[in-house]
Amino acid sequence: MGEDVWIIILAMVAGCLIGGAAWGLKRLIALVSRLSVGCADHFGWWTMLLLPLVGILLTGIFQRYILHREIYHGVDRLQDDFARGQSRLPVVLTFSPVLACALTLGFGGSAGSEGPIAYAGSAIGNNVGRLFGTTDRGLRAMMAIGAGAGIAGIFKAPVGGALFTLECLGIGSGPLTAIALFAGCVCAGLTALALSGFTPDIAVDTLAPFDWHLTLPLLALALFCGIYSAYYSRIMARMTSWFEGMRSPWRRNIVSGLIVGALLFIFPALFGEGYGVVGGIINGHPEAAVFRSPLALPALGLDPGVTLLAVCFGVMAVKAFATSATNSGGGVAGDFAPTLFAGAVCGYFFARMAGVLFGIDLPMGEFAVYGMAAVMAGAVKAPLMAMFIVTEMTATPSALLPAAIAAALSYVVASVLQPERR
Repeated sequence: MGEDVWIIILAMVAGCLIGGAAWGLKRLIALVSRLSVGCADHFGWWTMLLLPLVGILLTGIFQRYILHREIYHGVDRLQDDFARGQSRLPVVLTFSPVLACALTLGFGGSAGSEGPIAYAGSAIGNNVGRLFGTTDRGLRAMMAIGAGAGIAGIFKAPVGGALFTLECLGIGSGPLTAIALFAGCVCAGLTALALSGFTPDIAVDTLAPFDWHLTLPLLALALFCGIYSAYYSRIMARMTSWFEGMRSPWRRNIVSGLIVGALLFIFPALFGEGYGVVGGIINGHPEAAVFRSPLALPALGLDPGVTLLAVCFGVMAVKAFATSATNSGGGVAGDFAPTLFAGAVCGYFFARMAGVLFGIDLPMGEFAVYGMAAVMAGAVKAPLMAMFIVTEMTATPSALLPAAIAAALSYVVASVLQPERR
C-alpha cells in the first residue's frame, strides 16, 4: 500500500478522534459556562466584571506553570510550525488547548473555540501518524489534515475545514493527499454532528430563497461589511501589538481580563462565542442581543428599538477589542467565530438602518447570514472558507450564492483598505 493511500486511512481515523474532541470541547465549555454564569446569578451580575479575569488568570497559570509553554494564537503557531518544516508535535498538545480554551471561554472570554481545536487536531493527526510509523512527509500531511479536521468538527463544516487548510495555512497538496484532507474533514464533521444529535450550532428556522431584487442591497451590505472588516482587522492588529509590548505576563492577564469584564458588563452578548445571540438575530429574536445589558434597564426610559440599535452598534464597535484582549492577553481561544458573531450583528444592523433611514424593508435574518460570510471573509482573508462555513454550520445551502457574493466583495474591499502585512 502506497503512503498516500495509507494516509487516507489514517486521516479518517484521526478525523473521527478529532470530531469527538471538538464535541467534547463544546460540552466542556458549556459546563464551565453554566458554573460561571450560575455564580454571577448567585452573587450578582456585577461579578461579570471579574469572571473573564479569573478565566484568563487560570489559563495563564496553566500555560506557565503546568505546560511550561504558550499555546494561545493556535492558528498562528501552526503557520509558524509549517514554515519551519516542523514534523512532530508533542502529545501534550492533543488535549492542553482544549482544557485551556474551556477555561477561557467558559469564564466569558469573547472569542471562539476553533483556534485551540485546530491546534489540538493538528497534534492528534500528527501523533496518529507517528503511532503508525509514517514518514516525516506523511507526518506534515497529517498535521495539516488534523488542523482542517479540527475546524470541520468545531463548525460541523467539512468543506469549510478543508478550505481552512488550503486558504489559511496555505498548504497545497497532491491529489491523493487532498482526498485524505477531505476524508478527514468529512469524518470529523460527521462525528461531531452525530455526537451532538445531528443539530447545528446555529439552528435556522426558515431562510427564504434569495430574491434577485435584493442584489443592490446585498452589494451595499458587502461594501459595509468590507469597511467594517478593515476596521476590525486594524483594531485586532493594534491591540495585539499593545499586549505584546507588555513584558509581564501577569500584567497582560490582568489588563486583558479587566477589559473583557468591563465590556461584558455593558454588553453581555459578548460572552463566549455568542452563537445563542446569533441564532436569536437570524430567527427573528434580536432582543437576545440586549439581554441583561444595563442599557436596556427600564429606569433609563429608552425606546426598545433605539436601545437595540445602540447595543448592536456598540457591540460592533467593541467586539474587536474584546476578542483581541481575550486572545492576546493570555487566553486560549480562536479568531474566526468572533467574525461570524460580528458579521451577524452587522447584517442585522444594516437591514434595520435601511428601514429606518430609507424605508427599505430588508429580510433581517437573511442579511445577518450574509453578513456572517462577508465579515469573516474580509477579516480573516479567506472568502471560500467563509462562505462554506456559514452555509454548513447554519444548514442553509440556499444561502450559498448570496453569501459567496457578499464574501467576495467584502474580501476585496477589506484587502484594499487593510492589506495583509507579509
